[in-house]
Amino acid sequence: MQRAMVLLAGLCAAWACAGAPAPGRYRATFCVATSQAPAGCGPAELDLRSATELQVRIADVVYRLHLHDDLVDVLTLHGRMQIDAFSAPCQWQGETLRFVDTDKQARYELRTGARLRPAH
Repeated sequence: MQRAMVLLAGLCAAWACAGAPAPGRYRATFCVATSQAPAGCGPAELDLRSATELQVRIADVVYRLHLHDDLVDVLTLHGRMQIDAFSAPCQWQGETLRFVDTDKQARYELRTGARLRPAH
């Protein structure tokens, strides 16, 4: 039974990220739109650590995302201070991750760009 649960958890994680880019660091574009404002987009750095863990850096703000099933847990940090946390439905479409925070009526879109070369 435990072995079946581990296998099922692995399959769910893989399903959640079907179509996601390979692990690594990428240039990215991060967009946020609300019910009161159209999407504002800007450059970001994406660190795709695994099929379920990624980090998005925009200047000194970091979004830590944990994907599971069709949900994403989002933790937003400024330095070491937590400024937000929420869970939201998510979906990869090609190399774009979309998720919506219904409580704040905010839509997020993370578009993966060129892969960054490892630092030597």
